[in-house]
Amino acid sequence: MSQVTMVLVGAGLRGMTYARRALATGAGRVVAVAEPDPRRRARAAEEFGVPPERVYTDWSDVAAAGKLADACVIATQDRLHTEPAVALADLGYHILLEKPMATGEDEAAAIADAARRNDILLAVCHVLRYTPYTRLLKRLLDGGRIGGLVSVQHLEPVGWWHHAHSFVRGNWRRQDTSAPMLLTKSCHDIDWLVHLFGRTPRKVSSFGGLTHFRPEGAPAGAADRCLDCPLEKDCPYSAKRLYLGCLGDPDQEFWPLSAVTDDHTETGVLDALRTGPYGRCVYACDNDVVDHQVVGMEFDSGATCSFTMSAFTPMEQRRTRLLGTHGFIDGDGNTLRLVDFRDGSEETIDTSTRATAGSPGPSPEDGHGGGDEALTDAFLTAVAAGDASLLLSDAAESLASHRVVWAAERARVTGTVVELDERDDVASAAGVRNGDGGAPRVAPRSSP
Repeated sequence: MSQVTMVLVGAGLRGMTYARRALATGAGRVVAVAEPDPRRRARAAEEFGVPPERVYTDWSDVAAAGKLADACVIATQDRLHTEPAVALADLGYHILLEKPMATGEDEAAAIADAARRNDILLAVCHVLRYTPYTRLLKRLLDGGRIGGLVSVQHLEPVGWWHHAHSFVRGNWRRQDTSAPMLLTKSCHDIDWLVHLFGRTPRKVSSFGGLTHFRPEGAPAGAADRCLDCPLEKDCPYSAKRLYLGCLGDPDQEFWPLSAVTDDHTETGVLDALRTGPYGRCVYACDNDVVDHQVVGMEFDSGATCSFTMSAFTPMEQRRTRLLGTHGFIDGDGNTLRLVDFRDGSEETIDTSTRATAGSPGPSPEDGHGGGDEALTDAFLTAVAAGDASLLLSDAAESLASHRVVWAAERARVTGTVVELDERDDVASAAGVRNGDGGAPRVAPRSSP
């Protein structure tokens, strides 16, 4: 496979993860970087050997320069996806787009339309589709191992400290500056469930809210900052304990600590907690996204699905129970326990042993079970070959599964059951991509 040239738009955690994978495998090469933060911009340019004339502060500078590469990674903040995605699609870039696709339905539809009219590959980073665990589970379901799928129970355990980091103190804490948590965190899970069923639901309901991380939840005597708080040592959400505990661990210094400060010393961390948002008491922040939510779905077949997202858990792999007419599967992101009703047999499959070289199996630490790496590999291979069938979703399918998220959020806010129409059917979108005549091929790749 020839090397794919790439532009990195957004050099934060997610963008660097994909770019580093491309570099590690040799399948891709970063030839330009756009990043507003000067330290991140300099770090990425140095790491990927990008010349100064191809280092930009904003995506619009990349667009103004014309087409510089075969593909781009767009990993800007969620609300800043639409304009670069549409503009770079119009220039003919193939796009790897960090989830969520966009924060609004009209914006996501505009991105999907830009991908269609320019005949480019657009892969939203639904990384859970690409894990060895998911691939095996999907084969079992499609192969009829548990008969017809009747009901699914799925839990996303966000983790108490992760929720405090990202959704109380961090960038995803407010709907007006980011989006509802069901979109920013759990569009992964809704897309994954739709992928397993092979269809979008017809009816959606939802309940949930912000129950704990609010001023009323503060214990008596709590201070506005952890460094000033007499209760800090006994608080599960102590910023001092969390972030000082990252020092010395390269993985934790990359995340979550790099979101707090680039000075990975005790003095640097304490200075950041004294003045920055990550040192605030979790009961004295300006957050408004939910800390727990449930979603109920009903499909045309009568099958049902319940999804629960909660902050009040360890940070673990997702847990799923799949109930079929002939069997039952219990999965924890690593192993699958399959019970066959027809003969009473039981089988436990460890999917981590099925991971391919360079694509590790699941672990609670990475949260994505090798999906980041496998998605990046699939995208680069698809671009090099000009073959859309090598991807497990396209822009139309991503738009369809995102519409389920927006429907669920409308259901939660209005206290109603929301019905989705035929345009939201992911099976129809997948049929267009995979149809009877084979998956479409995009225009052959041509490096600038």
